[in-house]
Amino acid sequence: MIDRKKLVTRHNPKLTNFDPHSPLSVGNGEFVFTADVTGLQSFNELYDSAMPLCTMANWGWHSTPFSKDIAKIEKAEIEPTYYDTYGRNVPYYTNMTEKEKYDWLRQNPHKYNLGKIGFVFLDENNQTLCSNSVSDINQELDLYTGILSSSFTVSNTLCNVKTAVCAHSDTIAVEAESALIESGKMLINLAFPYPTHEISGSEWHGDERHTSKLTSTSYGYKIERVIDDMQLSIVIQGANISTKQVKPHMYYIKSTGKTLSLSIAFDTETASNVTIEDIFKSSTEKWASYWENGGIISLEKSTDNRARELERRIILSQYLTALQCGGSLPPAETGLTCNSWYGKFHLEMHYWHAAHFALFNRPEYLEKSLDWYMSILGKAQKDAKFQGYDGARWPKMVARCGIDSPSPIGPLLIWQQPHIILYCDWIYKANPSREILEKYKELISETAKFMASYAHFDGERYVLGPPVIPAQERHNPRECLNPTYELEYWIYGLKTAIWWFEQLSLEVPQKWPDIINKLAMPHINNGVYVAQENCPNTFENVNNDHPSMLAAYGVIGSGRIDKAVMNATLDRVLNDWKYPTMWGWDFGVIAMTAVRLGRPETALDVLLKETEKNMYVTSGHNRQMLRNDLPLYLPGNGSLLLAVAMMAAGYEGCTVSTPGFNIPGWAVEFEDICKYSAEI
Repeated sequence: MIDRKKLVTRHNPKLTNFDPHSPLSVGNGEFVFTADVTGLQSFNELYDSAMPLCTMANWGWHSTPFSKDIAKIEKAEIEPTYYDTYGRNVPYYTNMTEKEKYDWLRQNPHKYNLGKIGFVFLDENNQTLCSNSVSDINQELDLYTGILSSSFTVSNTLCNVKTAVCAHSDTIAVEAESALIESGKMLINLAFPYPTHEISGSEWHGDERHTSKLTSTSYGYKIERVIDDMQLSIVIQGANISTKQVKPHMYYIKSTGKTLSLSIAFDTETASNVTIEDIFKSSTEKWASYWENGGIISLEKSTDNRARELERRIILSQYLTALQCGGSLPPAETGLTCNSWYGKFHLEMHYWHAAHFALFNRPEYLEKSLDWYMSILGKAQKDAKFQGYDGARWPKMVARCGIDSPSPIGPLLIWQQPHIILYCDWIYKANPSREILEKYKELISETAKFMASYAHFDGERYVLGPPVIPAQERHNPRECLNPTYELEYWIYGLKTAIWWFEQLSLEVPQKWPDIINKLAMPHINNGVYVAQENCPNTFENVNNDHPSMLAAYGVIGSGRIDKAVMNATLDRVLNDWKYPTMWGWDFGVIAMTAVRLGRPETALDVLLKETEKNMYVTSGHNRQMLRNDLPLYLPGNGSLLLAVAMMAAGYEGCTVSTPGFNIPGWAVEFEDICKYSAEI
């Protein structure tokens, strides 16, 4: 039996100096606070060019007023571009000519930084000290409790700080102890920016665009914020504290004793009922329960000197995805740490963010977000109808409102469509019941209806596209035909939908099995699978971005795939692909393909390959080097977890024990990991 606490805590991230690429975060899945080495956001300027320090919540969306006449996203429409689709002109919002509207629609709504909470350190003349005054840094994030402990020295005076987020509300607790507090030389600076779509979510100029008002209450202090048409309140509570406004949107919080103990709540409905002790206790209970229940993998008994690093990445990826990807909304690719693509989420990425929760026996973390899909089903149906299709066409790049963003690429993607069928299927397999079948039958049905409507019969076979852009976003949509991964995923989606209907004794539309039987085969050229049928020279001309043809076997265990051809395809990717152009989740795809092909050594080599997009910093984040806008990339963490789950527990039909670790030097122990299940 694995000692889970020992396993988890041996990978607690620790910092002994300022590391702008690896600040540490605490949170609860809906709300995340990212701190520097002081335990708060005291020296933002050191991090702004690397990984901004933000306070973000799933509810924290803002839209910049477009103009006096156009204030809502629905009114800022652009003209669509029409694509010939076998004699039909189908509209897509890919038109970039109306630049002002196009940019506004992409940038709004956007996530924003709710506020900065940092320390201010003063010298004997009450002048603010800079980061150079901080030394003897010793910071550790206890993964088992979710509590961040920070120790450091300022002006030769020791400071100890503990930071945590409540498990049940968007509330931060801080406990600080230092002689500087009693002397008035260490206080808290609480400041509020105007929201922006930029990576930091913060605009620190233009104070007139928002208001902040401080009032004293029976339980502490309240700051009432008005931002355009939004209103929100922040509640501050603590013993022996005083709060003073020093600028229009900045407040200093002081304590009269040697300790500064307080909570700052952005979820004010429950704030007055939560004590500081409650917050630390709830964090400890939440994270201990998370680690003691669900899947776990230990590589402690391995002798390969890379095992410790892989185990570190696994544990930290489990923490980070629970923190950022298991909430009520699909996450942005940078989660709730900072903004990527304006804080919007990309639904084709949701699989890489959260599907692993089902394999690690935590399906509830995946299922939380399915209510959001149900809430936007009407919009997805409207989008399909607008293009002349049946069912529901799920968007690509969206905010909470579910309105697709215009793009020359996004609206033409299709591989996010079957995702929802896979999520429902995996949730059912984790807890099979009639209730789940009934609950998600409409999501399954409407998704499959679109998929069947989208497939075109050319007289001999069903085809996908044109127009279409595959997962490898390097193809002309007017020429792209039958992308390899999407073909096999289409069959998986329709087969699963048929099974779902059969369990409910519903009539299966005749077209669905017909498409499965007659869908075009993945295209082979010179003995390898290519990206799509009209790109025979993929490996010579388009050997960059995602090697998505591998996913037709690694992600989808397709019986239509020729293993010898896929083996040769994997070799071509390993030898000829341009690694700096890959993305973090590609390494998991390659590893999963290698496992199915009986090549565990290749899988391990790829997961630990030292290359720009496969770097994991101290915090465990998958940093995408060469891209300053992606200081972290959660799809890389989720892909790693999907791959190692398959490597440990195998996949449906697999007869080899621990198929991804079955080589000398590696010994894996695991508990509560499910077999990977996406076979056709």
